[in-house]
Amino acid sequence: MAQNKLFTDELRRTAAPIWEADLRHPFVRGLADGSLPTEKFKFYLIQDYLFLLDYSRVFAHGVIKAHDEATMAMFATLLNETLNTEMDLHRGYCAKFGISAAEMEAAPMAPTTHAYTRHLLDVAQVGTLADIVAGVLPCQWGYAEIGTTLTKQGGSPEPLYQEWIEMYASPEFLSLGESLRGLLNNLTAEHSTSQKEQIKSYFLLSSRYEYLFWEMAYTQEVWKV
Repeated sequence: MAQNKLFTDELRRTAAPIWEADLRHPFVRGLADGSLPTEKFKFYLIQDYLFLLDYSRVFAHGVIKAHDEATMAMFATLLNETLNTEMDLHRGYCAKFGISAAEMEAAPMAPTTHAYTRHLLDVAQVGTLADIVAGVLPCQWGYAEIGTTLTKQGGSPEPLYQEWIEMYASPEFLSLGESLRGLLNNLTAEHSTSQKEQIKSYFLLSSRYEYLFWEMAYTQEVWKV
């Protein structure tokens, strides 16, 4: 069991410079001190909505590639929680910023949103179940770390940003990342070094896209041509 735990620990150590950069990013720091311009956050919320639609599709692939009923149920739950519960909460939260569901649905994907979701969908289609978990884990785990870190630092003076922080620091959200880490450890218990290196590459690429997502939102990225 100790050996299993080490793989996700290894992934986290390898990605540490990227995840530390996330916490230093001006978008995240702006959430923490309340200085983030509302327009940048609204841009993020719209892009996050578009991202979550494809994220849900990745969970659907997890259901298909699961090898047992319990794992199928786990991914079905993740799909349901993301597509129905989280998306419903997302729409309600966006309404507080004056963003309608129609506006989100009609918005084009920014270049980084498009690239990140294409990466995840590609992994979901051609990869193994362990590859899928490694691909989605930086989002689930990374947001939990940001939420809990900002909470420990005192949260945000801006009530709506504080609401966002509390959502990702909640026990319910933290448990999702814990479940995925446990699954990945179990799935890779008998994997070779080369198999683990492939999985690590997916984890690191998703981690890099997480950083680029903050950058995309902060710059309100658009297609240049």
